[in-house]
Amino acid sequence: MATTSFRALTLLSLLAARRDWACAELAARLGVSTRTVRRDINTLRELGYPVEVAKGPDGGYRLGAGSTLPPLLFDDDQAVAVALALQTTPLTVFGLREASARALDTLRQVMPARLRAEIDSMQLTSLPNYWEFTAPPIGPATLKAVGDAVRRRHLLRFDHLRADGTRPDPRDADFAPPRTVEPHHLVVWAGRWYLVARDPLDDSWPIFRIDRIHPRTPTGVPFNPRTLPNRSVAEHVVTSYDRSDTPAEWPCLGSAVLHHPAALVARWAPGGSVVEPITPTTTRLTLGAWSWAGIAGILATFDTELTDIQPADLHTACTTLARRYQRATQPEIDD
Repeated sequence: MATTSFRALTLLSLLAARRDWACAELAARLGVSTRTVRRDINTLRELGYPVEVAKGPDGGYRLGAGSTLPPLLFDDDQAVAVALALQTTPLTVFGLREASARALDTLRQVMPARLRAEIDSMQLTSLPNYWEFTAPPIGPATLKAVGDAVRRRHLLRFDHLRADGTRPDPRDADFAPPRTVEPHHLVVWAGRWYLVARDPLDDSWPIFRIDRIHPRTPTGVPFNPRTLPNRSVAEHVVTSYDRSDTPAEWPCLGSAVLHHPAALVARWAPGGSVVEPITPTTTRLTLGAWSWAGIAGILATFDTELTDIQPADLHTACTTLARRYQRATQPEIDD
């Protein structure tokens, strides 16, 4: 009986790891006959696992999805991976900190003692780095509304919030009417959630920070999915200069014009900076650091001419660094 139960659990793990399995392949993995595999499949079905027959020349089985699916089965490595992920994943959605802790506690309770000891030996404390520029956490309702629109391929109508999260009043100078776009992709980059969408009015592909989206009532209006022209989603996000980003809060904030195109600067600019195209070959980069010399050092990494350096403190820091480097590179004179 113990052998049969262990084999059934192993079979369930195999079915969960891949979509389709030929019966003969499962038999070879388990070291039993195909008849035994079919008998174990019936055992899993009796336990409530929806194992379906896979169509195809070789036949076989797959694990179906359904509301009656019992608790998921993890192998040792999967259980450890989930436990570590719950401790280290940045919490960029409101209300998930407590839920993550409860999920980890639940997982520990159903683990074998040896695995529980392994997880307990890897209790982690995550500390933010000064150079992490995560956005404010997103409300679950906002993320669900945007995610549902992407999944259903329905037009999304929303108000664009200010950088501080407030919504402009119709009487305010920065008020803009709600936007309606075709939502295509959700992207997480540098701790920030972005929506890649197509604007049907001008066939452009804008990028919106999801923490600055206030969804209106779902439209229920479907659209035909389009393909992002000429590049991948990842390339589109990292090389686009207009991502609704705002400068991160730092003791020092400055800017300069770089002699590089905006797409190049956007790709390598640190999180929490703002990229503005001036001409096809020049770009203003606004960023912060804990010192003016820190900003000057980041600007130097772009290895190009700098003009219109603002404010005066940053200009002074660039001059000071230039003098230091000049002294550091001067040959020593022997007595």
